[in-house]
Amino acid sequence: MVRNMTDPAKRRFLFLQGPHGPFFHRLARMLRAAGATTWRVGFNAGDAAFWHDRASYIPYRGNADDWPDAFEALVDKHGITDIVLYGDTRPVHAAAVAAARARGLTVHVFEEGYLRPWWVTYERGGTNGHSRLMEIGIDEMRAALERSDPEITEAPAHWGDMRQHVFYGALYHWFVLFRNHAYAGFRAHRELPLATEARLYTTRLLLMPFLALDRILATARIRHGGYPYHLALLQLEHDASFRAHSPFTRMSEFLELVIEGFAKGAPRHHHLVFKAHPLENGQAPLRRIIRDLARVHGVDGRVHYLRGGKLARLLDAARTAVTVNSTAAQQVLWRGIPLKAFGRAVYSKPDLASTQPLAEFFAQPVRPDRRAYRDYRRFLLETSQVSGGFYSSGGRRRLLRQVADMMLAAEDPYDALRAGRAAPRQPLRALP
Repeated sequence: MVRNMTDPAKRRFLFLQGPHGPFFHRLARMLRAAGATTWRVGFNAGDAAFWHDRASYIPYRGNADDWPDAFEALVDKHGITDIVLYGDTRPVHAAAVAAARARGLTVHVFEEGYLRPWWVTYERGGTNGHSRLMEIGIDEMRAALERSDPEITEAPAHWGDMRQHVFYGALYHWFVLFRNHAYAGFRAHRELPLATEARLYTTRLLLMPFLALDRILATARIRHGGYPYHLALLQLEHDASFRAHSPFTRMSEFLELVIEGFAKGAPRHHHLVFKAHPLENGQAPLRRIIRDLARVHGVDGRVHYLRGGKLARLLDAARTAVTVNSTAAQQVLWRGIPLKAFGRAVYSKPDLASTQPLAEFFAQPVRPDRRAYRDYRRFLLETSQVSGGFYSSGGRRRLLRQVADMMLAAEDPYDALRAGRAAPRQPLRALP
């Protein structure tokens, strides 16, 4: 039986791994101020570095095979009612979520915002391909919105706290690389060696001014090129959505599929622009792979690679956009641009993402239903999208004003909206 307890004094939260930085520590402090009890399981020195309450910190020094039994023991020992985590697909989280569901515990999952950059995602049970949104149709959303405010918030044009994100990522990996001797059983959930990831984060932090100049110049060349273009939105190859909710195992598979479809279907005067993820670390030689594939398919000179940049500026003139399941597709749909997605995503609904074969999509794309997307977007803003951010101090303050109450509520955000008890939202015009 699910424990829906509204009395904070009866709630006992177990935090697992969170976003880089102090957000989970600050959130737990807020929950304790409300009367709840909190603990944190740390799997490495990076987890420990950002949790300052030593009395509630529980180091896990075992291996992955022993973690499910250890989790069950922790739940019994501390009388846990709720677990809190960031992303639900990494192995330690997937095992904990499965056990928590079997016991009727409440599972609180945070993720980067479906509507970035000034929102984060808060859901119960799962996010992305495991989200309840996957099963909620547009008509059901419209019915739930009948009691809500019809105001539509403008789509932001930039990420928001990228420098802080990169800084905390570099600091976290430094602790794991150089201070992790007490966690001999720890194994990272990504394929990339920790030393390599730490080096890439640090290098990117140091090179940010030069990378920004490169992006500005490349974006200007594309925007003033005078040719129609299609935009391909790339993701990080180790991203949970790409790994767990797509048909691809490597980004190179997606690159080849898109370039082949473009070569077969797009008019000969059209171009194709691949935009890298803002946190792309350069481990994979994407530029070289794209150049080689363009040559193989006879479209060299018409295919371009852009290392990050402002998505809004590129979308202003884009004919279409293709992606695996990037959340950046939300800005595509907001502008009414035809979208093709290949993975499981919360926006993969018939009224929004195209079902055309790829070559046909590039030749004669079908536009999304703008009214359906406006209702879909408003539903997200009234439920799982919470304004604020994990990494900047202002973003955390804004987020904490709302999300602790949402976690302590008996209902998840989707059921709360249906019942007319959705948490009030802060307008973006009052940004911190």
